[in-house]
Amino acid sequence: MRRSLLLLLLSLAACSKGPQADLPYIAEARSLAAEWALVNQQAAEGKLTDAYVSTMRQSLGEQAKVAAQALTSPDTAYAREMQAIAAEPADAPPQELRAHSDRLKQIEDSLESV
Repeated sequence: MRRSLLLLLLSLAACSKGPQADLPYIAEARSLAAEWALVNQQAAEGKLTDAYVSTMRQSLGEQAKVAAQALTSPDTAYAREMQAIAAEPADAPPQELRAHSDRLKQIEDSLESV
């Protein structure tokens, strides 16, 4: 489901360039970082199986890389933030991932208000 949504967003973004075209990727990366933080938090609390954690971490990391690579404006603050998310280790501290998500939310909100 996410992959097909991402492909649709990629094709729509190809029609335009710049931060407005990158908004879907920013939102996707923000959501991925928040979900990854939750997985890592619950894994640390022993609430998830190792198989689930491994699968989710791999999937979220791959999706973060795809979103970062799809940007039309790679030399921006949000691109650097998204690249930082994609570079995080699988077991990154939840607070670190939430901080990335929060920074992207601020950027997303500022771009949406333009």
